[in-house]
Amino acid sequence: MNFTDIAVNVGLKFMKKSIFIIVILAIITLLVSGIVFLSGKSNPITAKISIVSTLFPTYDFAKNIGGDKVEVTLLLPPGVEPHSFDPTPGDVVKINSADIFVYTGEFMEPWANDIIKGTDTKVKIVDASSGIALMKEADDGDEDEDEHEEGGHEHEEEHAHHHHGGVDPHIWLDFENAQKMAQNISDALQTIDPENAAYYQNNFETYKIILANLDNEYKNTLMACETNTIVYGGHYAFGYLAKRYGLGYVAAQGFSPDAEPSAKDMVDMVEQIKKDNIRYIFYEELTSPKIAETLSGETDAQMLLLNGAHNIAKDDYKSGVSYVSIMENNLKNLSIGLDCKK
Repeated sequence: MNFTDIAVNVGLKFMKKSIFIIVILAIITLLVSGIVFLSGKSNPITAKISIVSTLFPTYDFAKNIGGDKVEVTLLLPPGVEPHSFDPTPGDVVKINSADIFVYTGEFMEPWANDIIKGTDTKVKIVDASSGIALMKEADDGDEDEDEHEEGGHEHEEEHAHHHHGGVDPHIWLDFENAQKMAQNISDALQTIDPENAAYYQNNFETYKIILANLDNEYKNTLMACETNTIVYGGHYAFGYLAKRYGLGYVAAQGFSPDAEPSAKDMVDMVEQIKKDNIRYIFYEELTSPKIAETLSGETDAQMLLLNGAHNIAKDDYKSGVSYVSIMENNLKNLSIGLDCKK
């Protein structure tokens, strides 16, 4: 092989090597450009919307409406009774880090107002009670209520931290209210993520039908019962439900579980249970059933759970218990306790 042939071979090898290097560099450039391009995309495409909710009902509503586009956090630890809950500094951080913060209203979470005042302006605040008529203690569910608009009530400082100022905050126990609460959450999601507005609206419409069907089940079941009065050995939580279905309702405590019944209250309840031949006394979730046990012991009435769904136990949280399943179990126990003939 002469010098010319050697030079040609060397040149060819150099050229092939150069082409190989150029191809590798081109691939690297494309990969880097793709990474930069993807990283420059807006968050809604790559990250879920974060929602922090105070109570279990709004937590479950948000999960059903947001679907796979949201990450929902329940601020209330599973198993904790909500009326005694005080948010920690870590909870405040969670709220400030969220895209949406959902609470039930100033009467259920009076501590929320101070936190909201210091919340980052990027956080969408949702008062789930907005647009819902709130029952007052003095009304006993019989008189007209005031419609609650967001910011429409001033929180009075003289009210104790976990008292409700004479207003019943347990709005989610009326399924029409539950639909409005779900709509408030849906509206918030559509506001901050308009690209997926149709998705949230469709999920809301589907969930609204589920709640409406549940409402009809309650109406059909509770319209024909031998007993017309719910005797509840817990705090006054089911006023909305009782009013909606035309039931009487007697609770041993006020709107807060901290309100202990007097001896006279207990005597009066025992007398009413015996007089009306009440065979079942309902007790509440996540608190000691001692009051219901006392009433049961004095009257031989049996005990049944009536779950207010404020929060759920740890095991229920792990097993995926839902607001709807809790309400379905409540209807089964109401049907037994009130001796309903569907």
